[in-house]
Amino acid sequence: MPVVVVESPAKAKTINKYLGSDYTVLASYGHVRDLPPKDGSVDPDADFEMKWEVGNDSKKHIKAIADALKDDNALILATDPDREGEAISWHLEEALRKRRVIKKDTPVSRVVFNAITKSAVTEAMQNPREIDTALVDAYLARRALDYLVGFNLSPVLWRKLPGARSAGRVQSVCLRLIVEREMEIEAFNAREYWSVKALLGTPRGQDFEARLVTLAGKKLDKYDLENETQAEMAVQAVSSRDLTVQAVEAKPASRNPSAPFMTSTLQQEASRKFGMGARQTMSAAQRLYEAGHITYMRTDGIDMAPEAVTAARDAIKDRYGAEYVPGSPRIYKNKAKNAQEAHECIRPTDMTRDAAALKLTDADQRKLYDLIWKRTLACQMESARLERTTVDIGSQDGQVGLRATGQVVLFDGFLRVYEEGRDDDATEDDDKRLPQIAQGDAMAKRNVTPEQHFTQPPPRYTEATLVKRMEELGIGRPSTYASIVTTIQEREYVTKDKNRLIPEDKGRIVTIFLLNFFRKYVGYEFTANLEEELDVVSAGETDYKQVLARFWRDFSAAISETSELRITEVLDVLDDALAPSLYPPREDGSDPRICPLCGEGKLHLKTSRSGGFVGCGNYPECRYTRPIGGEAGDNGDRVLGEDNGDEISLRSGRFGPYVQRGEATEENNKKPPRASLPKGWQPAEIDLEKALMLLSLPREVGPHPEDGELIEAGIGRYGPFVKHGRVYANLESVDEVFTVGMNRAVEVLAQKAARGPGRGAAAKPLKELGEHPESGGPVNVMPGRYGPYVKWDKVNATIPKEIEPEQVTMEQAVALIAEKAAKKGTRKKAAPKKTAAKKTTAKKPAAQKASAKKAAAK
Repeated sequence: MPVVVVESPAKAKTINKYLGSDYTVLASYGHVRDLPPKDGSVDPDADFEMKWEVGNDSKKHIKAIADALKDDNALILATDPDREGEAISWHLEEALRKRRVIKKDTPVSRVVFNAITKSAVTEAMQNPREIDTALVDAYLARRALDYLVGFNLSPVLWRKLPGARSAGRVQSVCLRLIVEREMEIEAFNAREYWSVKALLGTPRGQDFEARLVTLAGKKLDKYDLENETQAEMAVQAVSSRDLTVQAVEAKPASRNPSAPFMTSTLQQEASRKFGMGARQTMSAAQRLYEAGHITYMRTDGIDMAPEAVTAARDAIKDRYGAEYVPGSPRIYKNKAKNAQEAHECIRPTDMTRDAAALKLTDADQRKLYDLIWKRTLACQMESARLERTTVDIGSQDGQVGLRATGQVVLFDGFLRVYEEGRDDDATEDDDKRLPQIAQGDAMAKRNVTPEQHFTQPPPRYTEATLVKRMEELGIGRPSTYASIVTTIQEREYVTKDKNRLIPEDKGRIVTIFLLNFFRKYVGYEFTANLEEELDVVSAGETDYKQVLARFWRDFSAAISETSELRITEVLDVLDDALAPSLYPPREDGSDPRICPLCGEGKLHLKTSRSGGFVGCGNYPECRYTRPIGGEAGDNGDRVLGEDNGDEISLRSGRFGPYVQRGEATEENNKKPPRASLPKGWQPAEIDLEKALMLLSLPREVGPHPEDGELIEAGIGRYGPFVKHGRVYANLESVDEVFTVGMNRAVEVLAQKAARGPGRGAAAKPLKELGEHPESGGPVNVMPGRYGPYVKWDKVNATIPKEIEPEQVTMEQAVALIAEKAAKKGTRKKAAPKKTAAKKTTAKKPAAQKASAKKAAAK
């Protein structure tokens, strides 16, 4: 039986069904070799020789393949149909040849299929080929470049910027996009403008809305109404005139469907519609592909196989009728420059089966398949036919003019199945439907209202818009988008809040450092040009080692030059580069770099393990600090006043803002009284009175009426509380700490005591899902200290941030539980080997044990 090797066991299981008992199908479990993370893995002085190492986990998988080849001397490499898949096949063959498992007479062939269906697999087996060396060369070039950048640039970051984690050829460029967008937002100055809308009534009593477009006989531009006074004058001009319909124009229009999915557009749409991250999307798509439900999910291609187009058109006709099928098939052509990534689009393998027919239990897979199925059918459906109407309304003297727009869908076409999402929340006015209106109709004015607007800064990137921007710039490739976006979050350079990507101070510092000392290598054009060079390598048109040599010549010189810089020199450069955002002008005109706490020291950029911050140059006499993103006015550290001769100040620390009494001295062991600001208290709102309230905690409520022991109120790690002896009971709000009386304190303490010993009563589930469908036992969504989680038996599985706990389904819960249980299983220690039962003997002295061991060794 020939040995067929694929990447994953799930894929192996599906393919085994199609090939039957005539083949042995095994999984490599991904890449079997990689460059060890140490110096010399890529040697530029030895013609970029690469030293590969088989991973510990991979050794047993290679052994299984080697053992199988003893029984049948034929190897078929059936890994994924892209550069990564080609590389895995090459690694496997190389590793097996090193083990001398592959002999001179061992036939080795490579087969590829774009979908795991019986017909695709059978056809692939009938058309074997050799490993594509050009694709392997392109992989080797990328891997060497990524190693050379990461392994040489990261240590420079560690030495010059404490707290920085790593740099990467593409990840650093991706981070630059996010940081520069944040700086655009911070530098943005909002501009005020006004508009005027009127609610008008037709002679038939139907209301509709129109906007003012002409004033004083002149067409209004966006910013012509600059303030409320001008807007009110415009309202008066409209209100004081009779209005009639001057023109009604109806034009036919049509909308065409979007092209079928490729990797980047699938990630974008899954983010828009479901809030799914790039990695989450690709994980679900991988499982759908391995189960044979969709075609290969890493592709730059949007073309569809002719047989798939025919199947889609047939499915549309059967489901929706012949009127939804266009006269001729829609043809979508690839725009990708790199043909090796441009496989067929991502589509269902069976057009007749929707998500309901597949009965998928995993929620992510079900949603994603439904999206792919709808988009694929829609791309081959008839266009939507619309009628767009424009109504112009004006006064007889021509001084004011208003316009209303709307549309009517005459035939829904592809819209019956699918409509692409938008990256912004904007709604188009012409989406509205207008009532029956005729030229010459007199319009009744229901009301005329001015509306204030402000220009908005560019929005922060979501994963979807970031992938879209990277694609536009030609940075990265479909197979890398998910890992890049995930890496910059794992490095703590970027955080995600409400699906928006926000740079951390650490990420800003790294980006500004790279822009100042390695600008070329985080340049958008340079990175895109390098991608194009690698595409030329994959086409077999150039030697990959020439690409590496050109890159390394300049890059190694830049590394050597920067390595000689002292940290203080680096910080001075970064301080100057960040000065406009670090030290914005102050309202009183004073020097923005003078410390607001001591009034003498100059502010400077400093670094720490947790990132960067701004600090006073008079340290340690003055300990003023604030975050890079903080403003010196409202959120910066400041003196709040004096109390009993002590200066009371607001400061920023590693764990957030706090208030402090006095300064650190030898007498107080350099630990003056401090109190963190409670959750919900904003630094800008803190005054002397509030600071003294916090510094006075814990507050004495009084002696308990039963035993006379003191009851105290305070704010702790878990929020506001009252304390009696060793019993702590939570209060509902921070304000209650300063007002709680004896009766209320005794009441909450009694309630806590009634719940019994321990930290408190068992947490109440946020949602009860019912019995586990396979193993029984209740499955609940629980609140947790580190976020909500799914609980079943002794398994607690964290719920991903992108999933709301109230929306968790049983299918999602079961998948999360299974994943967590599997992880637990991999960490279990190997079972001890069975040995003969030992006789119980007295313990030997240490010296005797040692001599016994030596004797055994002999």
